[in-house]
Amino acid sequence: MELKDLLIDLFGRVSEQVHDVTSDIDEEELLTSPEPGSNPIGWLIWHLTRVQDMHISEILETEQLWVDQDWGPRFGLASEPYNIGYGHTVEQIGTVKPDSAAALFEYFTAVEARTRPLLESTTPSDLDRIVDRRWDPPVNLGTRLVSIADDSIQHAGQAAYVKGLLRRRRSQGGDSAPGG
Repeated sequence: MELKDLLIDLFGRVSEQVHDVTSDIDEEELLTSPEPGSNPIGWLIWHLTRVQDMHISEILETEQLWVDQDWGPRFGLASEPYNIGYGHTVEQIGTVKPDSAAALFEYFTAVEARTRPLLESTTPSDLDRIVDRRWDPPVNLGTRLVSIADDSIQHAGQAAYVKGLLRRRRSQGGDSAPGG
């Protein structure tokens, strides 16, 4: 297996999970936290997409799609480059309100389309290239790609879990609100 095939498969699994989670959810499921203070599906998918957008844009030395294409209004936010969800308070989590599951998937798909050519062109020698000197030791491309994939896989799995919890509550006759 070639490196590019491995990377495309890895990131493609994130895409499958994001599609599975967002393909058939309603607005209530999108914005409902399974428990007070926990992250709803809309925030989880938004966050994993923002992280990928920010890091891939840094690697490519381009503007983030979030900013360049002004995605913020579709999520009830300003299109600020540093708002990616890290350190969000419960109140800030509640401000992330995608207008639909389609908005989440469309933003993710746009970011994925920017990421794929990078994955297709990455060679083994590229993996050692330093892409972020703000850390000690500096971060190389290989480490950054693993970090992006790891964050994305974790959050996509969390979103799938939340979807299952909400649907289970709904099927048991309660609403999807905590304790419902």
